[in-house]
Amino acid sequence: MLRVENLYVSYGHIDALKGVSLQVPEGSIVSIIGSNGAGKTTLLNAISGLVNPIKGSIQFREKSLPKEPNRIVRLGIVQVPEGRKIFPGLTVKENLVMGGYTVSSRRVLNERIERMFQLFPRLRERKDQQGGTLSGGEQQMLAICRGLMADPRVLLLDEPSLGLAPLLVNEIFQLILKIRSMGVTILLVEQNARKALSICDFAYVLETGSVTFQGTGEELLCNEQISEAYLGKTVQSCEDPVSAEQQKRKTEASS
Repeated sequence: MLRVENLYVSYGHIDALKGVSLQVPEGSIVSIIGSNGAGKTTLLNAISGLVNPIKGSIQFREKSLPKEPNRIVRLGIVQVPEGRKIFPGLTVKENLVMGGYTVSSRRVLNERIERMFQLFPRLRERKDQQGGTLSGGEQQMLAICRGLMADPRVLLLDEPSLGLAPLLVNEIFQLILKIRSMGVTILLVEQNARKALSICDFAYVLETGSVTFQGTGEELLCNEQISEAYLGKTVQSCEDPVSAEQQKRKTEASS
């Protein structure tokens, strides 16, 4: 559905992305993990048209993406930025209206707002509150809903759990799974590597602007180098416990 090939992005003399290639199949969750400064946000910004690559290509449904961010949104690729970046002086409902700026029908706009309130009942309770008065978790929910107002085919999520309490982090990841079940493809940049790998279909590791590892979430969770660098401990065993017990019995029987 979305394909990035040999992408290079530079800021002056600094190479932020160096030949990055990845694929995001339709209906999947693809995670990007890596340390600060690895190029994760730059990658999302390049897909969104917010920075211009110096080399490489980005294709959506086998066609090159336009360069203008508004045209990219109208194609169905929407980014929810790091740090939420809601409009703090606007009410919750007004923030949602801003997210639906591509919608020309008032009826459709109201239907989408109602859908967001069903998805997040707390936002309905606070629909007349200014966005800046919401808690961090509520602001993140509002930011995601504002992105969904454009009815995206691909949702680019940049650090959705950043700065949230553990219980809210779990809630955000459950929401991501729910959004995928609604038919939205998700490209997820996330500092909580364990959570990101546990819910994704495929993942890439970015280090200093290059892809150094790739595989299913399970494969990377079981990778010792990934575990030591991003999960905070060494992998002890990723064997299937049933298979391991069967092998143990065979060894004991033959001895």
